[in-house]
Amino acid sequence: QVQLVESGGGLAQAGGSLRLSCAASGRAIRRYAMGWFRLAPGKEREFVATIRWSGGTTYYADSVKGRFTISRDNAKNAVYLQMNSLKPEDTAVYYCAADDRYSGGYFHPADYAYWGQGTQVTVSS
Repeated sequence: QVQLVESGGGLAQAGGSLRLSCAASGRAIRRYAMGWFRLAPGKEREFVATIRWSGGTTYYADSVKGRFTISRDNAKNAVYLQMNSLKPEDTAVYYCAADDRYSGGYFHPADYAYWGQGTQVTVSS
């Protein structure tokens, strides 16, 4: 079992930046695909970004490409999401996810077995 705890959320102004962290415990995540998703009121959980176990391959939703960067530090058992040029539409609860089944593309919530509790990000205009 992997336990995930997100932190770093909060209130930011449009154009500002936030850095989310996801601390993992229970198992080393070096062989896990890691992802970030977000859930806004009235919407379904949305893919944001994913990073493969090697750390060399990343994918982003079109809505955040060029503004957000996912990274991982396997030595610290952590994953990060650097969010720049924030927009009000980025407002959501952000969730960290992990999986080691290697059975999906890791763009959908069902591709992940482990989830954190989420951290709120609010961007004001």
